[in-house]
Amino acid sequence: MTSVQQIDSILQRAADGGRISPDEALLLYTDAPLHPLGEAADAVRRRRYPDGIVTYLIDRNINYTNVCVTACKFCAFFRAPKHAEGWSHPMEEILRRCGEAVDLGATQVMLQGGHHPDYGVEYYEELFSSVKQAYPQLAIHSIGPSEILHMAKVSGVSIEDAVIRIKAAGLDSIAGAGAEMLPDRPRQAIAPLKESGARWLEVMEVAHQHGVESTATMMMGTGETNAERIEHMRMIRDVQDRTGGFRAFIPWTYQPENNHLKGRTQATTLEYLRLIAVARLFFDNVNHLQASWLTTGKDAGQLALHMGVDDLGSIMLEENVISSAGARHRSNLQELIWMIRTAGRIPAQRDTLYNHLQVHWTPADDPTDDRVTSHFSSIALPGGGVGKALPLVEAH
Repeated sequence: MTSVQQIDSILQRAADGGRISPDEALLLYTDAPLHPLGEAADAVRRRRYPDGIVTYLIDRNINYTNVCVTACKFCAFFRAPKHAEGWSHPMEEILRRCGEAVDLGATQVMLQGGHHPDYGVEYYEELFSSVKQAYPQLAIHSIGPSEILHMAKVSGVSIEDAVIRIKAAGLDSIAGAGAEMLPDRPRQAIAPLKESGARWLEVMEVAHQHGVESTATMMMGTGETNAERIEHMRMIRDVQDRTGGFRAFIPWTYQPENNHLKGRTQATTLEYLRLIAVARLFFDNVNHLQASWLTTGKDAGQLALHMGVDDLGSIMLEENVISSAGARHRSNLQELIWMIRTAGRIPAQRDTLYNHLQVHWTPADDPTDDRVTSHFSSIALPGGGVGKALPLVEAH
């Protein structure tokens, strides 16, 4: 069989819902023609979501501290303990931001922060329970395995104990934060003080076993090889075969400003789109695939809708971490809906569980609130912007 015939055969099997191996995924990623690759991925999307609906979310990323002991080389957000620019927000500030988010229609908050040397499980119990008590309608889709490992270490408890306790306090699901690259070589290169990829997945597996679902992410563009990108996906798929706890896969591209890597390597838009398509074909066991217009731009985000994507992520009312590394792409609710509609899809607002809250079948159904804009700061504000109301930046 020629390589062209081999690629066609793999694409056909994957499009029909068959499983492809990591080696086959790598061959598609490096050698498959772009349009047949996208068509196969879109065939999978159409079979899974024949109604043509593409979802979006309204949420807010709230950072409780920028103090962190991990010092990842790609991060522009963190400050070392005792640094003059380090800050931690009091609970009333966090709750104020939750209230602003609820007023703008948010259904989810993502509470994220650095690995503060003093923050054990008790801190997170108070954080989650306070938010849940004040705003029971908000889903707390927050932190990641790295924070769970850190809090367990600070408090001297097991991962399992930490998961059970923070779930009881109000944590609904775990963000895919901290995945970066899971294979050892690229992970060691960019985050030598972080847990291994295997350990990251182990925490996710424990959480899934206790009924706490999560998303899975991938940061591409820090010098990893094509084979390592596929290996990252294999590691996630293997865990998903056992637990079924990953709701979505969300690849995004490394942002080069204000960090130690300084953009020496970056992923191109084409590499990103090819990976999106391969991911839809490879993850026969993960329901949703999300495009990251925040890091790739809105044009690439819309193109991804033709590469198997069924979710455009969120209008983030606040985001400081990726934007402090250079992400400048803002959007608003009308624009996000326009991106979906002009791609020939039907927009729908979803919740954290991917339930449709409102489907905009026709333009007459579209929401008209022009306050719902991604207001993330282009650089993290002094003192973390305590007391500063939305918008954090002027939205144009």
